[in-house]
Amino acid sequence: MNNWLVYSLGFIAQLLFSGRMILQWFLSEKSRRIITPIMFWHVSLLASFLLFVYGYLRDDFAIMMGQTLTYFIYIRNLQLQGEWQKFPKSLRIFLWIFPLLIVVYGFNNNQYDAARLFRNEEIPFWLLVLGSIGQIIFTLRFLYQWLYSERRKTSSLPIGFWLLSLLGSGVIIAYAIIREDPVLLAGHGFGMIMYIRNIYIHKNEIKG
Repeated sequence: MNNWLVYSLGFIAQLLFSGRMILQWFLSEKSRRIITPIMFWHVSLLASFLLFVYGYLRDDFAIMMGQTLTYFIYIRNLQLQGEWQKFPKSLRIFLWIFPLLIVVYGFNNNQYDAARLFRNEEIPFWLLVLGSIGQIIFTLRFLYQWLYSERRKTSSLPIGFWLLSLLGSGVIIAYAIIREDPVLLAGHGFGMIMYIRNIYIHKNEIKG
């Protein structure tokens, strides 16, 4: 596939991720407290779907790993908000098995092998480790958010989510600069503004 098509797919995914953050930010600014709209999780799942494909097409294990881990947390949040059951059953089944289908397809068509996951010639091992650490931190924000929401039986975005987002984005931006990946750089650079602002809103909410 042409590079511009691959990058276009990645940029669309990042635009969706940014769009969900802008919506969440706008609603939070308007109410002066942290808001978690249902649309946030719908857009998150779609963007994660597209970015997983982007990572696959670029043979980028760090991106694929990060999206696989958060992908199912987005589904769980849709379940907590009562939205998941509104999807057609066939679509729900497809979305559940999609990451596995991509990997199996790649292996069966000799487009993918285990060595390529960890030995991409374009990514030194130390850089792959750096990118993976960033993705792990970035993913932990949703693990934290998921556990927090499960305890309260409602989907919400606590302060820890924004702090982990800020830390994870910082590491991924460093990875993107070295990797020369404009998709990651644009997405996470913009995202850091949202994370800082939400931390500020949360602090003001507590003071109020």
